[in-house]
Amino acid sequence: MTPSTTPTATYRLQLQPDFPFASAERAVPHLAGLGVSHLHLSPVLEAVPGSTHGYDVTDHRAVRAELGGEEGLRSLAATARAHGLGLVVDLVPNHMAASPRYNHALREVLREGPGSPYARWFDIDWEAGDGRILLPVLPARLPEVRKRMRVADGVLRLDEQEFPLRDGTEGLPLTELLDAQWYRLAWWRLARTELNYRRFFTISDLIGVRVEDPEVFDATHAKIVELVRDGVIEGLRIDHPDGLADPQGYLERLREVTDGRCWTVVEKILTGTEPLPADWPVAGTTGYDALRYVDGVFVDPVGADELRDVYREFVGRASDRGGCWEATARRAAYKVVTHELAAETAALTGIAGRICAADPELRDHAPWALLTAIRELLVRVPVYRTYRTGGEDVLTPEAARGAKAAFAVAEEAAAVDTVRELALGRLGDGPEHRAFRARFAQTSSALRAKSVEDTAFYRYTPLLSANEVGGEPGRPAVTPEEFHAYCARLARDWPATGTVLTTHDTKRSADLRAGIAVLAQCPAVWAELLDEVAGIPAPDPHLAWTAWQTAFGFGTPDAARLGPAVLKSVREAGLHTSWTEPDEGYERAVADFVAAGPGRIPLRSASEAAFALEPHIRAHMLGAALVHLTMPGVPDLYQGTEREYRALVDPDNRQPFAVGPDDDKTAVVRAALRLRRERPEVFAEPGSYAPLTASGPAAAHCLAFARAGEVVTAVTRLPLRLAEAGGWQDTELVLPDGRWADVLDGVREFTGGAATEVKLAELFDERPVALLARLRE
Repeated sequence: MTPSTTPTATYRLQLQPDFPFASAERAVPHLAGLGVSHLHLSPVLEAVPGSTHGYDVTDHRAVRAELGGEEGLRSLAATARAHGLGLVVDLVPNHMAASPRYNHALREVLREGPGSPYARWFDIDWEAGDGRILLPVLPARLPEVRKRMRVADGVLRLDEQEFPLRDGTEGLPLTELLDAQWYRLAWWRLARTELNYRRFFTISDLIGVRVEDPEVFDATHAKIVELVRDGVIEGLRIDHPDGLADPQGYLERLREVTDGRCWTVVEKILTGTEPLPADWPVAGTTGYDALRYVDGVFVDPVGADELRDVYREFVGRASDRGGCWEATARRAAYKVVTHELAAETAALTGIAGRICAADPELRDHAPWALLTAIRELLVRVPVYRTYRTGGEDVLTPEAARGAKAAFAVAEEAAAVDTVRELALGRLGDGPEHRAFRARFAQTSSALRAKSVEDTAFYRYTPLLSANEVGGEPGRPAVTPEEFHAYCARLARDWPATGTVLTTHDTKRSADLRAGIAVLAQCPAVWAELLDEVAGIPAPDPHLAWTAWQTAFGFGTPDAARLGPAVLKSVREAGLHTSWTEPDEGYERAVADFVAAGPGRIPLRSASEAAFALEPHIRAHMLGAALVHLTMPGVPDLYQGTEREYRALVDPDNRQPFAVGPDDDKTAVVRAALRLRRERPEVFAEPGSYAPLTASGPAAAHCLAFARAGEVVTAVTRLPLRLAEAGGWQDTELVLPDGRWADVLDGVREFTGGAATEVKLAELFDERPVALLARLRE
C-alpha cells in the first residue's frame, strides 16, 4: 500500500500538556528545515488529564483539550502544510483508560450494567464471579477504606476516584449500596486472579475495546476518519494491533473508511524471520524489525560470544542470572503465564470449559487439564500471536508434544489437542469458539510482551544494546549478508514500511546502544573496567553488570537519571524485587549503589583503553544513523535524535521536545533527509536496493549499498577491530557507473565503474561514513 501521501521521512513528537499543539506548531520551521516530510504525533484524542503519553484514551469523540483541542490540531496541520509537511497520528484502537471518572462509555456500563448500549464496547465476562464487573482500584482491602467513601449527587467517591451509582441505590446504607452496583470495588491485588474484563497486557488501568464490533468501530473512529477526510491527517500509526480480536479485519475496515488515503503502519513486533502477513492492507510495520537489523550489523559476533562468557563468569550461572537466553525466556514465560496472566488464563479456561461441557466428545476434560494445556501451549508460541491464517506454523505438532510432557497421564494430555484445535478454529464456529480463538491469540501477545520484553530482557544482559523490542539477546549480531537480504526483501515487498532506531518505547536510545555495542569489540576492556570498580559493593553481581553497562552507554554520570532506570530494571526482572512486591531494603541498596558508583564515576574515562573507544562509538552512531536514513522504508526520527541523543527508558526519553545545538550527527541527518526529499523516487521505487561489496583486506568492515543506482551509502563496521587489523590499507569499493558527489561535504567527487575503484582510506578520510549522489547532467 503506497498512497500518494507516503512520507519520505517522519519526525516523532511526544505531545503532552507541557508540549501541546501550539508548541509543536512553533517547532514546525525547524523540523521542516531538517528535511522530513511529516510530523508523527503521539495520540491526539482525549485522555486522562495530565497524561504524558496519551495512550489512556477516554473519549474518541474529541481531540484532547489539554493539547489545544481540535482547533489546535487543525492549526498545527495548517502551519505544517504551509511548510510542506503533513501529519501522521498515533491511533490507539485496542484499549481505553479504565477510569469511570473520565471514560464516559465505561461510566455508563457501570451505571446500567450489561443492558447498557455501551456494554458491547468491552470484553466483560458478566457470568464470572457474582455477575458484576470487578474494579480492582482500591488501595487496600474494602474494610480499610470504606470509611473514606462518600455518596452524593448519584456518585460514589473515594479520594480522587468517582463511580456512578445504579438508579435507585443512592439512598441505601453503604454496605447495601456497594452490593447493589453492577461493579464490585476491590483491592488492586485481586486483578491478577479475579479480573473479568480484557485489559492491555497486565495493566488493569487500561480496558480492552471490542473494535471488531462494527458499531464500536464506527463510534471509536468517527473523529479520526473525519480528520483524515478533511486532510488534517495523512498517515496513521496503529498501536498494538496484536491486542485486537481480528487485526486483519480491523485494518481492512480502516482502509475502507479512510478511502485508502492514509499511509498506515502497524506496531507489529516480528520475531526472528517472521514475515508481516502479506494480506494486511498496510504499508508495513513501525520499524522494530529494522532496528534489530541495523543494530545487529554493527555488532561483532565473535566478541559478543566472548562477552557472554565474561558475563556468565561475572554473574554466575545459577537460575536467571546467567545461563542461556532461551532458558531464561522460557522461565520468564512460565512466571508470567502462571502469575501475572492468571486472570487471562482463567478466562480462557472458562470459555474452553463451556465449549467442552456442550460437546459430548469433549465433556470429560477436567478444568485443571484445560488450564494446564492452555498454559503449556501459550509458552510455546514462538512469536507474538496467531492470525487468520498460518496458525499451524505457530501452534505446531511439536509444540503440542512439548505441552503434553507436563501431564503425568497420557489420557489427560489429550486436553492439549482440544485446546490446540480450539485455538486453530477447527472445533466449531460458534460465538464461544470464536471468542476462544481470539482471546488465545490476544493472551499470547500479552504473554510474549510481558515475558520477553518486560522480564527476560532484564534478566539476561550480556550485551544490553541487543535487549530491545524485536531483538534477540541470544544472537545479537547480524551478518552483512543477512542485512542485505533483509533490505532487499523490504525494497521488494514493503518499500514504504516504517523504520526506526529510537522510539518512545525503546529501553535505550540508539546512541546509548551504540556506546554499549562497542563493548562486543573489546570484551577484555570491559572486564578490566569491571575489575577497576569492583571495590564499590553492589547488591548482587547481575545488578552491578547491568548498571555499569547502562552507565557506560550513557556516558556521563548522572544518578538522577540512571537511578530510576536501574530501579525499573530490577523491578521488571523480578528476581529480588518487583512492582507489586517491592523489597524496600534491596531497592534502598540499589539506590545507594547507583549513587556511589554508576551515578558518580565517569566510567568511559576511567582508563586509557576506555577513553580510546570514543571514536569507535562515534563511528557506530553515525553509521547506524546514515544506514537508517537511506535503507528501504520510511525512516522515523524520534524527537531530538537529529543530534547525539542518549536517553534511558521512559520517562527519561519522554521529556518535552526542545531544539538543541547541531553536531556532526546533525550534518549527516540533514544531508540524508535533504537527499530523500530531493530524490523521493530513488528511495520509493520497489526493488531499488543493491548491495555493494568492497574488496581487499578490510572488506568486511565496509557496509555499502546503492539505491536505484542514484545514491550510495557506505559506512564503517566494527571500527575498533578495523584499527587493530591495521586500518583500511588497500581495501577498495567499486561505485556504480557515473560521476558521484559526496553530499556530506559538497566538495569531493568520485568516478564509478568497474575500471575505477575508490580507496576506502580516501572515502573515509574525514569521517567514518559517506553518502554519495550521482551527478545528473
